[in-house]
Amino acid sequence: MTFKDLGLATPILKALQEEGYTNPTPIQEQAIPILLKGKDLLGVAQTGTGKTAAFGIPILHHLYERISLRQNKRKIKALVVTPTRELAIQIGESFTAYGRHTGLRSTVIFGGVKQGKQVNALRNGIDILVATPGRLLDLMNQGYITFRDLEFVVLDEADQMLDMGFIHDIKKIIAALPPKRQSLFFSATMPKSIVELSRKMLGDFERVTIKPEQATAEKVEQGVYFVSKGNKPKLLIHLLQQRPDDSVLVFSRTKHGANKIVKKLAQDDIRSAAIHGNKSQAARQKALGAFKDGKLKVLVATDIAARGIDVEELSMVVNYDLPNVSETYVHRIGRTGRASASGIALSFCMSEERPYLRDIEKLIKQEVPRLGEHPFMEDAQEEEPTTQRRPQQRSRNANRNRSSSSNYRGQNNKNRNRNKGNRSRGRD
Repeated sequence: MTFKDLGLATPILKALQEEGYTNPTPIQEQAIPILLKGKDLLGVAQTGTGKTAAFGIPILHHLYERISLRQNKRKIKALVVTPTRELAIQIGESFTAYGRHTGLRSTVIFGGVKQGKQVNALRNGIDILVATPGRLLDLMNQGYITFRDLEFVVLDEADQMLDMGFIHDIKKIIAALPPKRQSLFFSATMPKSIVELSRKMLGDFERVTIKPEQATAEKVEQGVYFVSKGNKPKLLIHLLQQRPDDSVLVFSRTKHGANKIVKKLAQDDIRSAAIHGNKSQAARQKALGAFKDGKLKVLVATDIAARGIDVEELSMVVNYDLPNVSETYVHRIGRTGRASASGIALSFCMSEERPYLRDIEKLIKQEVPRLGEHPFMEDAQEEEPTTQRRPQQRSRNANRNRSSSSNYRGQNNKNRNRNKGNRSRGRD
């Protein structure tokens, strides 16, 4: 199937062709025909499956067919709610790209910046609004946003929004929506709380579930170093010095940890920047822009801030801290090894993190290759302790998927990265 087979409006097909889109992904192939018929949709799919185009393209098609572009004042016809600033910006860019020949207007609103420019865009009139929950409610309460003319609403990454504590905000937003609308609900997992929320939002709906063929990216070479906590900075510096020309995304579990890594790297003249929830939006966008442009080779991020990172060539991902949620590992390493390129994902594992490693291997149904000796081996023996206390927070092992085995070979591979991130506990 091609996008032409879906019966889309000519301006949208032209934009998709310019973007290099020919054949829809599985979720696009299944979801777009349902949405073109006007039905509600419950989509269950991991990040990186093409969800944005799956809901964005049919919304643009409907609006282009229905709206008079000569009207004096645009009214908000479509709303997309998403958990983080970076993801909201990315979705906004997608709507702009797919709808560049339609004459439709969209804007993105999020917290962490002054609201003046966002309010001006709303006053000038828009057709499509992409928003994070907090800023959306703020501007609703101030009277700048009304849903009287709303026809389409999308709740994207619903499980992550609940993880971030947005449940009450989401319920308030749903309560303010007009009863007659087309509703789209996307989530990577479907715990009980998500099922209950979807029932409140959806009417007569169809369901599309896309399960990745494997839990880890096929062309990502994985490896784990056993290292003590104190030697993690030394090992990271050692690896970065071996690959000075490569773009490297380093994952830290906490905001404080990300800042600390940047300081440690600076002491050895390695330039890097951190992005996390405590950074201003301007600082986050500046760092991300420099990383995308290749001016900054090392970016340190928490999982929440990494959502929405889209880097053309990402050579390596480093899990400086192993995630305590197994699925997060899959999302992290999937940022490298995109398209036809290969990539490298290295993990540091100290004694306290060994239970996380075991849970990750249980999820991906393979052993992450052990990477033998390194210059900082003391207190980092590979043997498992016989009496190991398990951390209180256990990782979730839902939605287990098979993956191909891969061995780390340390090649200077270049790769494309088109998506995204994962769940966290912080609010954005």
